[in-house]
Amino acid sequence: MSPHDLRGSVAIVGVGQAGLGEAHGRTEMEILAEAAHNAVRDAGLNLRDIDGICTASVNATMWGLPVAEYLGIQPKFVDSTMLGGSSFVSHMLPAAMALNAGICDVVLVCYGSTQRTGAVGRADVAKSRRLLDPQRYEQVYEPPMPVSAYALAAARHMHQYGTTREQLAEVAVAARKWAQRNPEAFMRDPLSIDDVLKSRMIADPLSVRDCCLVTDGAGAYVMVRAERAKDLAKKPVYLLGSASATWHRQISCMPDLTVTAAKESGERAFEMAGMTPSDIDVVELYDAFTINTILFLEDLGFCAKGEGGAFVSGGAIAPGGRLPVNTNGGGLSCVHPGMYGMFITIEAVRQLRGECGERQVPGAETAIVHGNGGTLSAQATAILGTASTI
Repeated sequence: MSPHDLRGSVAIVGVGQAGLGEAHGRTEMEILAEAAHNAVRDAGLNLRDIDGICTASVNATMWGLPVAEYLGIQPKFVDSTMLGGSSFVSHMLPAAMALNAGICDVVLVCYGSTQRTGAVGRADVAKSRRLLDPQRYEQVYEPPMPVSAYALAAARHMHQYGTTREQLAEVAVAARKWAQRNPEAFMRDPLSIDDVLKSRMIADPLSVRDCCLVTDGAGAYVMVRAERAKDLAKKPVYLLGSASATWHRQISCMPDLTVTAAKESGERAFEMAGMTPSDIDVVELYDAFTINTILFLEDLGFCAKGEGGAFVSGGAIAPGGRLPVNTNGGGLSCVHPGMYGMFITIEAVRQLRGECGERQVPGAETAIVHGNGGTLSAQATAILGTASTI
């Protein structure tokens, strides 16, 4: 079976979230379970229908086992591949392959984290990453990871292409304007370019407002084969293209600080979908830092390399702009519980189902979801569409 054979063969039929912002004393497993129940209910199914599961955690290497046990399911297919924030976008392709092979019939992809309020916080996660990833050459200098890695990429982009801090700030302001239309977003107060520029510097040239939130949150989505999707409760959203690519692990080994593996994953996902960037209505990108959005818009082909700063200027990716980007408010203003790829997927599905209220993109039929893991390391791209795109 070729990637083209998988196009439109599976669909996302249910999505759910829980514990966004702060989990109010609940554990990451508890909010994960709530999100899973919400997604399964959204699909018009029951947990006993689930026979495949994909999940990952920064705190456990065999996370799929306790998740399945806690949910009370005995899956025929399990994928616990951990690629950082891109994991839950990357999981779509193996899930689609398992469904098409008849290994399972209903796959639940799920995630939960209480990085903001839980016993294991961001500092603990950073420490565990250092212990589990001792080969990073830069680690001996104890840089504040991951922000210093992204600051390095931002500084290089500014040097090479003339990108400005004001253009980086445009990304944060656009995200905040979308968040103000989203009642689930964690930060909804006004934000200006000047506010971003004057905010506390974290790692030059990135200020605190150039950096993602630290929140709690859980999310889940349900996938089935296309023929079954038509008979379920909600409008199906079909997987048209999917690809992953990894070019390095540590930032010191990144071949070119201004070009990510999104260039490869995007090209292969578009080829599988039979589409180009001009066919996309909604763009959901992993915006852990403002430079991410600029890099991914370039690498995915929405603008030429080096033109990302100019492309986002003047509110171009904000509500009313030329291209709707990160319509829930992104990791910069909506939610970011350590790994954000789950939440851009859920937002894309809701946009294509027309469920986003004030922030809804009119007539949206196609969406691109792009996940990022590590320090611009693991990239995963998925292209989703409504029934009209099949």
